[in-house]
Amino acid sequence: MKKSVEIIGLPVISITEGRDLGMSKGLLIDAKHGAVAAIIIEDEDWYRGVKLLPYSSVVAIGDDAVTVFNSETILTLEDAGDFETMMDANIKIIDTKAITMSGTIQGKVVEIYIGEGGKLEKCEIEDAMGNLSEITSDQIAIFGKQVTIIASEHEKNNQMLIDIFNKEKEEESAKEPKKTAQKSVKPQKKSKKAVKEEVEEPVLQAAAEESDADEIDADEIDANTEEAVAEVEEPVEIDERQRRFVLGKTARRTLKTKTGVVIVNKGDVITDEIIQRANLAKMFAPLTLNIQ
Repeated sequence: MKKSVEIIGLPVISITEGRDLGMSKGLLIDAKHGAVAAIIIEDEDWYRGVKLLPYSSVVAIGDDAVTVFNSETILTLEDAGDFETMMDANIKIIDTKAITMSGTIQGKVVEIYIGEGGKLEKCEIEDAMGNLSEITSDQIAIFGKQVTIIASEHEKNNQMLIDIFNKEKEEESAKEPKKTAQKSVKPQKKSKKAVKEEVEEPVLQAAAEESDADEIDADEIDANTEEAVAEVEEPVEIDERQRRFVLGKTARRTLKTKTGVVIVNKGDVITDEIIQRANLAKMFAPLTLNIQ
């Protein structure tokens, strides 16, 4: 694991060509995945613009240099289309304010630690008194341009539900054909999207109203509501942050499908297999409410 200060300022060396390819001047942050996507390089042709070294192309980061196989791994801005969105976002992390989701300022981020594959492992925070503390990437909800948002376990649970709900609504909206004017006055059958909103809105509202409690009580969620969600919910692509949040937690109670198939038993530790089973059964959202 390396601090950013241990990377920035190092020369970049091609180990097959014996060439100095420039100097590392900064880090390009992939805020969505909580990782360093590339190292920003400045060489002798600096007037033509900076260049990028994808972090996946780094051979090693030593005390005195960053090594790569050859100069072909270095990208000009014209060839760096995959990184354009991240460059536009221009997330720095260091010097941003660290604030909890409940609105408490923890201090300022003064350093980041980069692990294997460029993963952001933790951040170092300095408070108003000059005291230093560390938070892991699992505690961070959002890497923003001016603010880094820190979430407690309960706050992350609420945010997770909101993220899942919003993502599924976007997917449903993308799939739903444009509506034409209705000539008939007959009652129309409710769409999946409408049923989904009626079912999930109360669940998410209940989670938000519990913001002062230590945890969301999944036992209070009506079983019929969970089954109704399962009927309309489509399997979603679970990203790494969602998987890490649920993985290793304990089930509050036994969770079953309406046909009686057990997704997880009370007291079971949540594994990748259980996560996959819940998603295939269209019950990942209820699963997130059934953990402690």
